Amino acid sequence: MEFKDMLAPPPIKLPEDPAQELDPREVSTALHHPESPLVWAVRAEDALLSAHSDEEKLQAYAFARTGYHRGLDRLRGNGWKGWGPVPFSHRPNQGVLRAIAALALAARAIGEDAEYDRCRQMLSDADPDSVAALLG
Repeated sequence: MEFKDMLAPPPIKLPEDPAQELDPREVSTALHHPESPLVWAVRAEDALLSAHSDEEKLQAYAFARTGYHRGLDRLRGNGWKGWGPVPFSHRPNQGVLRAIAALALAARAIGEDAEYDRCRQMLSDADPDSVAALLG
């Protein structure tokens, strides 16, 4: 039997991310939609995959940190009060959750274990199934 928190807010279902139907890897997409958490999440993910030096890891962290804050802005702007479900299955939520995951992974890459743990917990609180999908 699944326990439902009767005090929990309803799941957040964000409106479409402005960059969702564009190529988030394109610089022009980032320049036209810097408010998009998806743009920054993708840039952070790509930077982490190719990071070999500490400088490149820091760049990935900066992209991820930007995406994380853009994601929080989007969540708060759509009624999120700092807690409650944010289902990964709702496609417009994916950019925000990917940005949180990218920050977790980038934090771990630079040795910021406390931030990794905090972001991992945030993902788990938002959508427990997203943790395995986004952090492996």
